[in-house]
Amino acid sequence: MPGTLSRSVLPRACVVAALAAALAPLTPQTPPTRPDAPAAPAAVLSGAAGAPGRPVRRDDSGHAFRHPGVLLTRAQLKRIRARVADGAEPWASEFEVMRSSMYGSLDYTAAPVAVVRCPPGSQPGRGCVEERRDAIAAYTHALLWYVTRDRAHARKAVQIMDAWSAEVEDHTEGNAPLQAAWSGSSWARAGEIMRYTYDGWSRARVRRFATILRTAYLPLTERGAPDHNGNWDLTMADASIGIAVFLDDTEAFETAVRRFRDRVPAYFYLRSDGPLPERPRGSRIKTADDIRTYWFGQRVFVDGLAQETCRNFTHVGYALAATAHVAETAWHQGVDLYDEVAERLRAALDLHARYQLGDPAPSWLCDGRLKVRMGPDTEVLLNHLGNRRGWSLRDPEEAARPARHRGTDNLFVAWETLTHTNNPG
Repeated sequence: MPGTLSRSVLPRACVVAALAAALAPLTPQTPPTRPDAPAAPAAVLSGAAGAPGRPVRRDDSGHAFRHPGVLLTRAQLKRIRARVADGAEPWASEFEVMRSSMYGSLDYTAAPVAVVRCPPGSQPGRGCVEERRDAIAAYTHALLWYVTRDRAHARKAVQIMDAWSAEVEDHTEGNAPLQAAWSGSSWARAGEIMRYTYDGWSRARVRRFATILRTAYLPLTERGAPDHNGNWDLTMADASIGIAVFLDDTEAFETAVRRFRDRVPAYFYLRSDGPLPERPRGSRIKTADDIRTYWFGQRVFVDGLAQETCRNFTHVGYALAATAHVAETAWHQGVDLYDEVAERLRAALDLHARYQLGDPAPSWLCDGRLKVRMGPDTEVLLNHLGNRRGWSLRDPEEAARPARHRGTDNLFVAWETLTHTNNPG
């Protein structure tokens, strides 16, 4: 199922200069910055409230984060609302799918537990499905609130988050890190929208929610899982970076960026890596045979191959989604992680699209046997590479277009056709 800086984390010009000054000494190279970044307005640099759409909060060390800025910005949210109001497609239809889903009901009731117990495989747990659903429901109502301006949806989003922040203490058993990652990703997105667009969430409840993100989720998601299949580590980085932004926590943000830079090259292969893929940093995978076993027996490596391609495309989809989520949130905070891995991701989209769209699998690829079903996982990535960079891409989801209209994988991907189709922000 679903690392040590390789380059310094220097933000583009729209992020406060103090962050760059604090991070620059960590490594010798300057990472890519967003080429179209505007000069930072004085209000942003000073932390004043006069920068439209860019409220800034500072952590104790004076570093600034852009809010809302977990997966979505205020400009992107406004664009969603305008398109739905205009009846434009596919956004209007996707909005109706979201609103009519079980997650969008105003009768939705949260089911929090103190300790979420999630053993591996099919063993029974406690609170696992409920937590994931409740986190997606909170995010769903946050989106419904912003689009409709119906305060009932705002109250529902806050109600769900308040219920869990009053109860949850820990995640346990074998799948605890992944469970915390799936749920924590959605909690951070929901909390970020509500904290910065709604005036009815009390400061005390916001602080309580922030506390459980720091104590019941972040310790699990930021520690890494180098010996697990790569979608674990990438999804954990997704949750970690979102929580870091919500908490205005520069150290946690840096940790997530390091993990991304370590793990993505060890998950998506390019021939420039050499004859074998990179091994996950910190793992017990050492030898060539270890690597081949870890890659599900694959012995021929080509551009775009993923560590879980020979497992199934579903888990590759999780990894693509999580990778895009981390890069998108970092982009909004001034760090262009996309540029560092764009060719890998482009190659991965192309390779997996080829077979999902019907090309027969050659015998050298997974012994000619592929499980090609991919969920609604590529919209954020397509939005960046296709819209911001202008690349022509093959979409793995094209063969299963109805999958987009499910809207969510019920884990940590939700409504991304609505939120990120042609929405560069």
